[in-house]
Amino acid sequence: MVETLSEAKSSATGVTNPYRRTEHCDKIHEYRCDKGVGVIGIDVSKDYLITSRGRVRKYENNKEGYEEILEMKPCTIVLEPMGVYAIRPSQYFKEKGIKVLQVSPNMLSREKEFRGKKTDFYDAEKIENMVDKAKEYEYNPLRELVTLYLFLKDIEVKYKNRLERTLFLVSDNNKISKERLEKLAKGDFTQEELYQLEYTPIVVEEIKVLAKTLLETQEKLKEVRRMIEEQVPDNHVLLTIPGIGRLAAGIIIGIVGDIRRFPKPESFVAYCGLDPVVERSGKAVVSKGISKRGNKYLRSLLYFLAGRNYSRNPNLLKFYETHKDRLHGRKLYAALARKLARVVWSVWYNNKPYEPK
Repeated sequence: MVETLSEAKSSATGVTNPYRRTEHCDKIHEYRCDKGVGVIGIDVSKDYLITSRGRVRKYENNKEGYEEILEMKPCTIVLEPMGVYAIRPSQYFKEKGIKVLQVSPNMLSREKEFRGKKTDFYDAEKIENMVDKAKEYEYNPLRELVTLYLFLKDIEVKYKNRLERTLFLVSDNNKISKERLEKLAKGDFTQEELYQLEYTPIVVEEIKVLAKTLLETQEKLKEVRRMIEEQVPDNHVLLTIPGIGRLAAGIIIGIVGDIRRFPKPESFVAYCGLDPVVERSGKAVVSKGISKRGNKYLRSLLYFLAGRNYSRNPNLLKFYETHKDRLHGRKLYAALARKLARVVWSVWYNNKPYEPK
């Protein structure tokens, strides 16, 4: 379709034809040693999959394209986890019995040669050559539920803000309660003292629509929350941390997936966007707060849990008592959230129940 290449390549280490074992196979890597099949690197986009091998190297990101790639009989497929566009092909190939590995985007960006030369075909080849640095793809059953829950939470906040704004246009009371929502959704304004202004009839109709939609969203949230909590095992170590319940544990598991991909607590803290930004010039050291470069939902959750439950957690309470005179307000709670992130990493990574120190 796009580019035609010979199936075999010559190099200083021998011919790396994916369809047969080469004399130098043991000097490349273990995944190229399976009876005439080899490794294929794939650069993923919304519409296409660009492969590192094959006479035709550009395939549609759909079932037809997947089947065409499988005709090359690869033993291993390596790709970059490009969000939703990589999940479907990864799961499809895995269920067809192919070993699927994923290369961290951060690892790719650190490759000087990768940054220096940028084409889809070259990227696919680079991904293939990083097979030894890739980790096996694993389906995270909580991910979709958590993303749906967070999506609905965002919708709930937007509708709630819009409803408060709309109520302010016609009433002195813009507070929202469950009982008031149910009445407004049914069009019951008998207990409302409304300003009779030119736009009041239009605004009243908007209030009914917003109230009804907000109630429906909240009911869906309850249902999805129950599903998330059911997915968390009763003996999961995160539940031993004071202040972390089933919902919080489920969200953390759903977002993070495999904690083993963070070999140090610092890397997990950075993923949460809670790592401090410090600038140094000579003897001057200036703190610029937290980076906020990580997952915003995980950062918000840890910030909320640390601020609300620090008194129940001996480690956080000790930290609070030690630093409350030096840190104040958001800085203190951000530091508590960073401390909680380290506790989460330690308990989960070592798979040991929480023990206060």
